[in-house]
Amino acid sequence: MKTKNYDVVVIGGGAAGLAAALQVHKSKKSVLVIEREVRLGGILKQCIHDGFGLLRFKEKLSGPEYVERFIDEIHSENIDYVCLTFVTKIERTSDGDFKISVVSKDGCDEIIAKALILANGCRERTAKQIYIHGTRPAGVYTAGSAQALTNIYGQLPTKKCVILGSGDIGLIMARRLTLEGAEVEGVYEIKPTPSGLMRNVHQCLYDYNIPLHLSHTVTRVYGDERLEGVEIMQVDENFKPIEGTQKTIDCDALILSVGLIPENELAESLDIKLDPKTKGPIVDSDLMTDIPGVFSCGNALHVNDLVDYVSESGEIAGKNAASYVENKGKVNRNEIDLNISNDFLYMVPQKINISKIDEKVDIYFRSKKDRNNVVLKLNLNDKEVFSKKYQFLRPPEMEKISFDFKSLNLQDNDKLEFSISEVQK
Repeated sequence: MKTKNYDVVVIGGGAAGLAAALQVHKSKKSVLVIEREVRLGGILKQCIHDGFGLLRFKEKLSGPEYVERFIDEIHSENIDYVCLTFVTKIERTSDGDFKISVVSKDGCDEIIAKALILANGCRERTAKQIYIHGTRPAGVYTAGSAQALTNIYGQLPTKKCVILGSGDIGLIMARRLTLEGAEVEGVYEIKPTPSGLMRNVHQCLYDYNIPLHLSHTVTRVYGDERLEGVEIMQVDENFKPIEGTQKTIDCDALILSVGLIPENELAESLDIKLDPKTKGPIVDSDLMTDIPGVFSCGNALHVNDLVDYVSESGEIAGKNAASYVENKGKVNRNEIDLNISNDFLYMVPQKINISKIDEKVDIYFRSKKDRNNVVLKLNLNDKEVFSKKYQFLRPPEMEKISFDFKSLNLQDNDKLEFSISEVQK
């Protein structure tokens, strides 16, 4: 078994991991990227639609075009990376380093790192995670699987399908499959509002006359070897099916776009505290978890709408991981919680390290429900210190603010709380 040493190891070679590795390298620290797939790039390799990079590059790029810019820089800077390599175990050594056990085609190896960045993305919820009744025929796909079959392998997985869930990947696949000649009978969403970005609802459904059925769900699948049809039912305000509304639709595929979950089995193996709202690690303003030296970014931290924000968080994690190594693991963690009212679905980061605030902190949040004409407020010890008006807030659309917490001269026992309220007329 071979052992290699690096300052920082990045787990995940997608948009977040590559941005993190480049930032570590720019900080003149040694870095290794570990990727489990055959090539770098993460999910973006199969996202051939455009719309990526508008914030970062001021251009409309496809997924492969966006990530290729990072891959090219990884190559030009001779940054070490390995593909088809799986992390099987992470342990903390007696001197505070991390011992990472990996397996690849070359066998088993150990890597020693002074800091670790978790950038291993997210996964899709499956049919069994949403309790759809029926048999297990071929023809039930996650939207990402259908996307890979269509865009990477050139195989059309359906001639007539039903899409359950109006997440962005499902909306994009509704358009993609239509363009390839398949019939999309409709997109069914259990909630009373769409789960994806409104621009995707318009560009992927309305522009192609694909029906969107809100407050509906799939309750049963039919078929033995191959899917033959699904049962659709309307749901009430508690998402319970309404008897008498069932309808059977003949189709050969059911495509699921029912949510994403951060991949955090490795984080759990290190006993890192997870946020039950984001399903990702609880982090401070440096994107450091409660385990010193372990950072999280991208969709492993929380599911983002835009890849531009994924890369941005990777750079923040990379910069602070390099700083952690530079300071030989000595970090003063004087943290204050960012409390949020029930108006929020979540907010990241969850803590502010008041002993290390050199610049504005990027705050990402989602509203718990659709809101119009509201104001976001930050209170310090019950006194308002910041406010920002929004014409509307929607749960599928993540918002970002940058705030200078240093200007508040925060002390140990101070209380910070964000809230959302109606604009007073």
